[in-house]
Amino acid sequence: MPVIRINAEGTRPVLHRGQPHWKSALERADGGTGPVVVMVHGYKYLPDDPRHCPHRHILALQPDEYPYRSPSWPRQMGFATGHDDEGLAIAFGWQARGALWMAKRCAVGAGVALAAVLAHVHLRYPDRPIHMMAHSMGIELCMEALHHLPAGAVGRIIAMTGASYHARVTGALATPAGRAAELINVTSRENDVFEAMFEWLIAPPARGDRTIGSKVDAPNAVTLQIDCDDTLDHLERIGQPLGGAARRICHWSAYTRPGILRFYNALLRRPGDYPLDLLRRGLPETSAPRWSRLVALPDIPGLQPVAENLS
Repeated sequence: MPVIRINAEGTRPVLHRGQPHWKSALERADGGTGPVVVMVHGYKYLPDDPRHCPHRHILALQPDEYPYRSPSWPRQMGFATGHDDEGLAIAFGWQARGALWMAKRCAVGAGVALAAVLAHVHLRYPDRPIHMMAHSMGIELCMEALHHLPAGAVGRIIAMTGASYHARVTGALATPAGRAAELINVTSRENDVFEAMFEWLIAPPARGDRTIGSKVDAPNAVTLQIDCDDTLDHLERIGQPLGGAARRICHWSAYTRPGILRFYNALLRRPGDYPLDLLRRGLPETSAPRWSRLVALPDIPGLQPVAENLS
């Protein structure tokens, strides 16, 4: 099943580069009995831009290697296999370039457009699971969409180092659609610089609010810090080993880490095998504090006793 590419023009969804209407494209699509997975990019992408189009990069089945090399989200999520039950992939693009505050404003309108697509898919396929996965500020679209959808329209949401405030996310999860959904909040201390920049440039909805990089306090949410050794050990025990952290600063490790997209595939295609209670079991009680990775000493055997003495 080919990937259906849809973009937001303001609050209106449009088919990427062509006709017919996006609803007609969805009407012709099927994908058997598999899930519907909506994939949303983050900041700095712009549909149809020759160097920054997400449909030529992370959302493509064969990504271009600029602006940097990346795995294909649709392919790694099990699409274009030729299987009758592989499901339906929707690549959702939006205006994410320009000043950060401008992209944040565009994300809210694009979330309304995303909700229109999700509502139509839910109406057409009421018995099929519909999931979302989004990186960085793309999670803002997902949270806005929840405010415009009925309960049961969305199953699971994977936030890959999401750029959004805690109050914003918990408020969205308190809506009828949000209460019926599940959020897997994937974080990493590799992303601390970008979280700090977001908090510096975007005013919080409430004084003292922070981004979701530490955790999300909601009964239907779980936070997985993927550069935490205890978390990685836990995921390996449940059959989902991931590669270790390779950098101190990285905004993209939530989808470039070896094994991570395979893990998301399992979370969305076999949610019954990985319920939230299982994901929570064995996790540390709290996430590592911000900057802990950046200021940590190098992992050199001769320095380890000194680091322990200083702690």
